[in-house]
Amino acid sequence: MVRVIAKNAPKAFGPFCQATVANGVVYTSGVMPLDPKDGTLVPGGIIEQTRQVLENLKNILEAAGSSLHKVLQITIYLTNLEKFEEMNEVYSTFFNGQYPARVTVGVSALAKQAMIEMQAVALVND
Repeated sequence: MVRVIAKNAPKAFGPFCQATVANGVVYTSGVMPLDPKDGTLVPGGIIEQTRQVLENLKNILEAAGSSLHKVLQITIYLTNLEKFEEMNEVYSTFFNGQYPARVTVGVSALAKQAMIEMQAVALVND
């Protein structure tokens, strides 16, 4: 088992790692819309936060030897399900029609007052 540390993604702000690789599979922790430079929440709304989460997820997966195109399943947590369509507009640009299985869950709150968080399971590149 290997613990992943991506330098171009926000550091874990608690007792967890960004991702773990075991048996050819990457399991990410929840990925937040935080600026990789200083760990602060990115300004803006759901569009900016979704874009940052996916950039951070992409960078974590690449550090683990994977990519967004190897994602098998993704879970999305939204604090406002009325933002579902806006989130989907940004989300769709990152997968180029090759979408993984997905669950979207409405939650009452997320750490650091984020509007969105994502967690993914992906294959490691061959």
